[in-house]
Amino acid sequence: MAVEQDDPAGIAAVRGAACVSRPVLNELAAANRPEQFDLLEHATEVFTRSDAVTHLLVRGSLARGTADRLSDVDFVIGVDDRWFVEFISVLDPLVSADLGGILPGWLDTIVGDMGGLGYVYLVGWAGHLQQFDLYVAPASGIARVQEQTVCQSIFLRDPDAVYEKDPGVAPFVARTLGQPRSCEDMLIEALVIGYLMRKRIARGQEFIAYSEAFLFNTAAKNLIKTALASTSQYWGWYQLREEIGSTPIGRECLSDLMSLISAPAIPTIASLTEGLDRVFAIAERVAPEAVDSLRDAIDAYRYYLELP
Repeated sequence: MAVEQDDPAGIAAVRGAACVSRPVLNELAAANRPEQFDLLEHATEVFTRSDAVTHLLVRGSLARGTADRLSDVDFVIGVDDRWFVEFISVLDPLVSADLGGILPGWLDTIVGDMGGLGYVYLVGWAGHLQQFDLYVAPASGIARVQEQTVCQSIFLRDPDAVYEKDPGVAPFVARTLGQPRSCEDMLIEALVIGYLMRKRIARGQEFIAYSEAFLFNTAAKNLIKTALASTSQYWGWYQLREEIGSTPIGRECLSDLMSLISAPAIPTIASLTEGLDRVFAIAERVAPEAVDSLRDAIDAYRYYLELP
């Protein structure tokens, strides 16, 4: 992490007296495809530069040795409680600069509550788009994470350290999860979920693709509501016609939304491509500033997904 050595948060890119678990990395390398492992190894090197990072755990299919060419890299990062808030603040630029992230991280609304914050990044790696999941947890709560998920430890800074709990971490996590989402946030969510759907379709995982199609449509709906009815008192899909359909632009958005929800329940590549086009059209219509801020990222996304 390219931060000055006198960084008061201790996020400086300096080596600590710790070791990476090379045997575990070697086992993972033997069990998984090189593309994911190379990204895993590079990310390990990047994150362990920081004194703030106390633990690295790998979870998911990489940890179980069942990964395929579409599998994501799924990390748990333990961060000293004192530096947790600042670490979160530099996570997006770090992933973009050092790991090839093409979009800001999507604040994961699917991952279970383990006391930290989950993010999903899309990373350009070895000529392909890779899903890179990060769950950042306070070091004092790593034992809770290990109890709730299958994972393998690949880095431990100090086996004898006892990390003191910072009472400010939990309120920060709650505020982050509870803060209103912007139009840019909702557009990022739709793009990330669109990529997840594409993987499910490629794998023939119809049931999961079906569930993620609903999340995709909900992200599109929330984008519209955030832009056109930000003070709505109605939950979910209630009163959309009454709140959104009173203006020409709102009626256009509802027409696109109707087309999205009328697509095949189990998505295909063709229906997903059409759905992404509709989401881009909605965003250009109601949140052009969000599209402008993500223009390069959207171009990269289209390139990797081979969208027209």
